Amino acid sequence: ERSFKYRILVSVLQLNLLYFLGAVASVFWVDSELGSDIYLDGIVSVVDAKHGLQHLTEEKPEGLVNEASRQVALADLIIINKTDLVSGEELNKVRTSVRSINGLVKILETQRSRVDLSNVLDLHAFDSLSGISLQKKIENMKTTHAHLDKGIMTVTFEVLGNIKEENLNLFIQNLLWEKNVKDKTGRTMDVIRLKGLVSIQGKSHQVIVQGVHELYDLEETAVAWKEDEKRTNRLVLIGRNLDKEIIKEVFIETVTEKHEIS
Repeated sequence: ERSFKYRILVSVLQLNLLYFLGAVASVFWVDSELGSDIYLDGIVSVVDAKHGLQHLTEEKPEGLVNEASRQVALADLIIINKTDLVSGEELNKVRTSVRSINGLVKILETQRSRVDLSNVLDLHAFDSLSGISLQKKIENMKTTHAHLDKGIMTVTFEVLGNIKEENLNLFIQNLLWEKNVKDKTGRTMDVIRLKGLVSIQGKSHQVIVQGVHELYDLEETAVAWKEDEKRTNRLVLIGRNLDKEIIKEVFIETVTEKHEIS
């Protein structure tokens, strides 16, 4: 019976995720009552190696988002399927396009959708167990250059120092809720996905920041700060119209005490 319910649930999600991926994921992530039986492990998207690039580069009317690009932006894992149908050069273009949108995502390449389930399950993308792997990814990641969907890209930055939790909440809420952070041309920065590790005053362990559209959460990880370690706040944002320098400046002004910045 449990297996039968699981199959029905998966089928329903597959039908709805195309247009409501962020909304559906948010429900399972933040609804504690629903979450008691259903756990959001991560978001997995499949990209067709043969036709995926066509969908990712499809032009949309002004104000509309390319849904294929949005799915890539939200994903924790991308499976590039049908790699046997394209050349090495074509496959590399697909990889590059995916990375330009989501610099944090893990990519698996396969044929006929054959994947090792150990690479798909137990991602722990939305809980504190992802803290260690996230730290390694962020340390080696660079800001990408947007060339798809009029500006979906990945921005990453770090700032030294301890921060107050209430100030961090203010920064995130201004960015995700109020949407009053704009780029140099006056366009609103639209954050689709937010991840990060921060140092909160009064906490001995690193705190993971997770956000999907307007919803976000802070959770203390099992990774403790070492006594001789510099407290560092590292954030990764995926979205449209993002300007790294402006976001970093707003972060510093809102969150960090001046005497803590070096």
